Amino acid sequence: MAQMNMLEAILSAQKTMLARDDKVVILGQDIGYFGGVFRATEGLQAEFGSNRVFDTPISENGIVAAAIGMSLNGLRPIAEIQFADYIYPAFDQIASEAAKLRYRSGGEYSTNLTIRTPCGGGIRGGQTHSQSPEGIFTHVTGIHVIMPSNPYDAKGLLISAIQSNDPVIFFEPKRLYNGPFYGEPDKPSVGWDSHEKGEVPEGHYTIPFGKAAITRAGEDLTIITYGTMVHVVETAVKMAGVDAEIIDLRSLAPIDNDTIINSVNKTGRCLVAHEATKTGGFGAEILSIIQENCFWKLRAPIERVTGWDIPYPHAFEWEYFPGPKRITNAINRIMEA
Repeated sequence: MAQMNMLEAILSAQKTMLARDDKVVILGQDIGYFGGVFRATEGLQAEFGSNRVFDTPISENGIVAAAIGMSLNGLRPIAEIQFADYIYPAFDQIASEAAKLRYRSGGEYSTNLTIRTPCGGGIRGGQTHSQSPEGIFTHVTGIHVIMPSNPYDAKGLLISAIQSNDPVIFFEPKRLYNGPFYGEPDKPSVGWDSHEKGEVPEGHYTIPFGKAAITRAGEDLTIITYGTMVHVVETAVKMAGVDAEIIDLRSLAPIDNDTIINSVNKTGRCLVAHEATKTGGFGAEILSIIQENCFWKLRAPIERVTGWDIPYPHAFEWEYFPGPKRITNAINRIMEA
């Protein structure tokens, strides 16, 4: 086992698959010689050549369209969209083409395409470099939507994505690339504790889609979350002193209904947390699953702690971010109900 942060794990996954399968190629803005704006492809062009790791023009729809064409001709492309905020110009290619080709061709063709993209805030990126649009893509049938919270999962899930015969959007919480921050820059007391690196196998391994991880077992309350918020929730649970069960979804589409339902039926209480805005957020889908399957076991109203329904503010980043204090307050409301 090697010690890696999430960025190193993502780089390792791509390097592993480039070496394992000569049909794997990587394309995107500045991902070649420069190694990517976050260095997620650093050194790969030098090792595997510019025919397999290459730069593209600044055209997100062009990147995805080219990757779809490569996939249909036998390659396994990994397309990097530099920030999730820039993925919208490619939405038509993703939703109308990549997600529909298998259905449209009667199973004759499939789009084995992986789209990697950094998401979320916490790095002073402002409104155009901090968005979390994962909920939009879970509404599109025909694609997998994945978001890891730790280095081990990041590598295993990314290898599964690259090997998949279906299109996958792989959201990477950029706040976690080098290990979770230990709180706000000027207010470390309201942050959270987490190891910057974790044990990650150096070779090939996979983690299946559609299987959530229970990162903490508990009896009093179920908290469902994913990505950066897993670490925030863990700290909030310590602050609240409650015996909570924490579910890291990892895979949003497909989603692990059984783990959610079994946990909420056991505890009778539930909180859902995500960084994306509240209205139309993926948390609403989770609430519907619980309402449909766990209603008679609930002992308190379900709480949602999310980003606000505003653009991600640069000057008030920590007022927007759903931190441990907001989650602790929600836990207390649930337990007192």
